[in-house]
Amino acid sequence: MRISQINNPVEVLSKGGVVYVALSGDILTYNSESALKKIADIVQKSGQQIKFMPDGLGSWDSSLILLIYEAVRIAKDKGVETDLSKLPKNLQDLVKMAFEVDRKPEHKSATGGGFLETVGRIVVNLCSVISNFFNFLGAVTLGIGRFLSFRSIMRRIDFCAALDDCGPKALAIVSLISFLVGLILAFVGAVQLQIFGAQIYVASLVTVGMCRIMGAIMVGIIMAGRTGSAYAATIGTMQVNEELDALQTMGLSQIDFLVMPRLLALILAMPILTMLADFMGMLGGGFVGVFIMGLPYQEYWKFAINAFTLNNFLVGIFHGFCFGIIIAMCGCYSGLTCGRNADSVGVATTSSVVNAIVWMIVITGIITVICQEIGV
Repeated sequence: MRISQINNPVEVLSKGGVVYVALSGDILTYNSESALKKIADIVQKSGQQIKFMPDGLGSWDSSLILLIYEAVRIAKDKGVETDLSKLPKNLQDLVKMAFEVDRKPEHKSATGGGFLETVGRIVVNLCSVISNFFNFLGAVTLGIGRFLSFRSIMRRIDFCAALDDCGPKALAIVSLISFLVGLILAFVGAVQLQIFGAQIYVASLVTVGMCRIMGAIMVGIIMAGRTGSAYAATIGTMQVNEELDALQTMGLSQIDFLVMPRLLALILAMPILTMLADFMGMLGGGFVGVFIMGLPYQEYWKFAINAFTLNNFLVGIFHGFCFGIIIAMCGCYSGLTCGRNADSVGVATTSSVVNAIVWMIVITGIITVICQEIGV
């Protein structure tokens, strides 16, 4: 059957229960509302099949694809067959592709399956995460070996940029937070020490607390939220933009190119920032002791210096060194394992901060127990 129309490029006819959609001429920016309404009315009454007849079809654009897509969707809703066999092959492929896209994906229930199935799924996922992390840890270890043997492809400019970001640019926030923490620590200690008339020991309390653990912890939390999340977001965005795939295609090591500059920068910057945090915390405690409690500043600094021992100082610096490794590893790992969409970048950023803080607390407990056992 040959159907052609000159005035209207899309004509809908019905014959013997078959709806014929004739396509002729150029179909560009076509408003298919009236044609689709006519197709729906005919199918509703007596239509048993829809056939597309592209006799004399000229140039066409996406408006024709939309017309065919909506017509096929109407047919599916009414249980009517459609015949696209006479359409050009490329047009058939585009319509088929349009129906393959899941516009309303179903959310699978997380509560499905029995207890054993749920436990098994959790264990399998946990084993997969542990395996991936150890693979990443091994790759970083090999990267450190290449760096020490001068075979790494790490660029100096990347290292300097990472060091500038986690070093000088972090001084202000670290100084402010550490000063306030020392101030709060002095206030809390003074409330109890005033009961026994031992306010002067506020200096010892703040100095030991900041130098041994509090300074490093505060710097670690700040840098996990500020720098670790930035690492995860930056590398995760590169994953979304397929830049990581490009690096792999060019034969460049992702560990050397992306992880090593950030890892080395944090390892170098964290102990220095920890020393700054110790000093600013002691300064905050001195502000409370001298200007609020009225203690003589000579006596305050005398007790502070007496409490400042090398052991406490080195323990705090070691904490900062360990925290730098943890923050860089968590941030880079979350970025490299990020998904391919914008939501995955947010998830990676959040997980990097959470994992870094959790592991810092765990490492702090381990180091504290070891120091207690060896008497440091």
